[in-house]
Amino acid sequence: MLFIIKVTTNKEERAIELIAERATKKNLPVYAIVRPHGVKGYIILESSDRESAEEAAFNLPYVKGIIGKTVEYAEIKNMLEPKVEDVKIEIGDIVEIIGQTFKGEKAKVTRLDKQKGEVVVSLLGASVPIPLTVKIDNVKVIRREDKGDEGEQSE
Repeated sequence: MLFIIKVTTNKEERAIELIAERATKKNLPVYAIVRPHGVKGYIILESSDRESAEEAAFNLPYVKGIIGKTVEYAEIKNMLEPKVEDVKIEIGDIVEIIGQTFKGEKAKVTRLDKQKGEVVVSLLGASVPIPLTVKIDNVKVIRREDKGDEGEQSE
C-alpha cells in the first residue's frame, strides 16, 4: 500500500532518514520511502498496512501527517519516473527561462545532464558569461542552431 506523507518543505531527506531509522528499529513492514521528483513537502511510503505506516511516521520531527487515503501506483507514476527521454534540448540551443529567478531571460545551453534533468546555460544579456544551472522543465527552446549552418549568416 502506498501512502503520501506531508513533511516540512526542504526537510524531506531528513524525514526519510528518521522514518527509515524507526522502521528498522521497530522491524516494521515498510518497504520503500521515496521523495517524488519535482514535489516539495511530500514523501511516499510503501507499507503492508496503514498501521505500520502510521507507526513509522507518527510524532517524528518534520513529519506533519499521512494524507487520508492510500494511492495507486498509476496515480504517482509520473512523479517517480521522470521522463528524461522526452527532452528535446541540445547544446547550443537558445532557450528562454520560464521559471525561477531569471524568468524571461534568454540563454544559450552550454551543458546538458539528462540524468539529473538539468541544463547549464549562459545568459545572453549578461556582459560577463556566468554559467547557470537550471532544471530542464524551467526552460523552453526558442531557437535551435542548425549544425550544418555554423559560421554562415542567413540574410
